[in-house]
Amino acid sequence: MSDYKPPYTITPTMIGLIEQIGEALGVFALSADADDLRLRRIHRIQTIRGSLAIEGNTLSEEQISTILDGKPVIAPPREVQEVRNAIKAYDEFQSWNPALQLDLLKAHETLMVGLLDAPGHYRSGGVGVGGPGGLVHVAPPPGRVPELMGNLFDWLENTPEHALIKSCVFHYEFEFIHPFEDGNGRMGRLWQTLILSRWNPLFARIPVENMVYASQQDYYAAIAESTKTAESTPFIEFMLRVIEGALTKNAPTNAPANAPVNLGELKTPEAVLACVRENSGVTRQEMARRIGKDVRTIARAIKKLQDAGRLERQGANKDGCWEIPGE
Repeated sequence: MSDYKPPYTITPTMIGLIEQIGEALGVFALSADADDLRLRRIHRIQTIRGSLAIEGNTLSEEQISTILDGKPVIAPPREVQEVRNAIKAYDEFQSWNPALQLDLLKAHETLMVGLLDAPGHYRSGGVGVGGPGGLVHVAPPPGRVPELMGNLFDWLENTPEHALIKSCVFHYEFEFIHPFEDGNGRMGRLWQTLILSRWNPLFARIPVENMVYASQQDYYAAIAESTKTAESTPFIEFMLRVIEGALTKNAPTNAPANAPVNLGELKTPEAVLACVRENSGVTRQEMARRIGKDVRTIARAIKKLQDAGRLERQGANKDGCWEIPGE
C-alpha cells in the first residue's frame, strides 16, 4: 500500500453541503418507491443523456428511450453506439467493485467498445485536454499512468474519508491523470456514481450526470481551478453542490401513505414538511409532539420555511391548513 494522499482541504462549505445532502437523502428515501420502474427508467435515460451530451453526443432523451427499447433511430452511427454502450454499462453497473482497477478497465471496455481500437486498456500515448481558449491541461506521460492509478486506487480503498468526499476526489484525480485514450469524462462520472451507490444505493437512481450537464461550464471551470491550485478542493465543493441539487430536484414530491417517517432523523424544517405532507391540517402543537421539539422551535422552523417560500398557510390558525408550493 502506498502512502499517497491526493491534495485537498476539508472546508466548512463541504461540511455544510454534506449535512444538506444527508437531509435530502432522508427525504428522498421517505418518498422513493423502490418498485417504481417507470421512474427508474426516466432517471436512467437522463443519466445517459447528461453524461454523453457533455462529450458532444446530440441524441435526445426520446431517441435514447427508443434505443433502450431496441428500436432503430436515425442518427450518427457513432452516437448510437455510444448510447448502446452506456445502456449496457449501466446494466452491468451493480456488478463492478469501485475499488478494483480490473473492474474499471472492464467498464471502460463496455463504454468504449466499437469506438476505440483498444478499449479497456490504459493509454500508450500522450493526451491533452482542450478548452475554449485552447489546451488547458497536459496529462501525465503514459509511462506514469499505471503507477498513478495504482496509488489512486490504494487511497480509495484505504482512506477513512467520507464517501461523498472521496468520490469527488477520485473523480478529479481521475480526470487529471486522464488514463485512457478517450472516454475519460464519462468514466470519471460513472465511477463517482458507483462509489456513491456503494455508500447509499439511492445514488444508482439519481441522475447526477444530468445536473453536471446542466452546469457544464461550471464543471470545467471547477476542474481548471483545482488544477490551477494543485488541489481538488474547488472541484469537491462544486460536485457536492451538484449532488445536493440532483437530490432536491429529483426527489418524488409525495411520500407513500405507509412510508415509515422517522422524524427524529430529519432537521426541524424538513420534519415540519413531512408532518404537513401527512396531514395538511396539522397544528403546531401536534408537530411539536411528533417531532420532539418545543412549540417555539416549531414556530421558528415554520417561519424559516415561509420566508423561503417552501410553506404557506391557507385560512385561519384554527380551521386553516398548510400548503407546500409546487406539491
